[in-house]
Amino acid sequence: MTRGPTLPAHHLPYLPTPLDAFNTAPADEARALLLHCLHSVRWSDRIAAHRPYPDPEALLAAADEAAYDLAPADLAEALAGESMPELPEDTYSAAHMALGAAHAAYEARFGHAFVIYLGDVPHAETIDRILEAIRSRLTNDREEERVTAAEELRRLARGRLLRLLDGARDRAASHNASAPGR
Repeated sequence: MTRGPTLPAHHLPYLPTPLDAFNTAPADEARALLLHCLHSVRWSDRIAAHRPYPDPEALLAAADEAAYDLAPADLAEALAGESMPELPEDTYSAAHMALGAAHAAYEARFGHAFVIYLGDVPHAETIDRILEAIRSRLTNDREEERVTAAEELRRLARGRLLRLLDGARDRAASHNASAPGR
């Protein structure tokens, strides 16, 4: 039995991952992107300088390590770039007033914006969680709060970095899905 000609193997085009794009971006672009995750020049420089990362987990581990190593001046710089957590749009005005008063008391005591990671908090519980955390952390001494704020910044940076990687992946997937002939 004779076989007819076979079709050449079909190779899908290589689509860079968000991590590939980050790894190959010019250093100034990578640092600028990282500054959106954590407002520390030293942190962003350190992570950008250690590219390429073999996988997202390695990038996240490097981000965590660099956050743990923030000097007091780096921590102050990162905190200065933060603002009060955003509230859900449907938050009633009394909650805004309560949060504003609690945040003002926090800033007066510690000299910087209150930071908290809310990535795993259900939408309906956001305002309660923020108010509870501010009130609880107002009882901290300065060193306890420095440690807590540094940990919250690390968690915020990690969450923002994950959103950047996922957002880029989602944009690429939607672009490829809408491409003609696919």
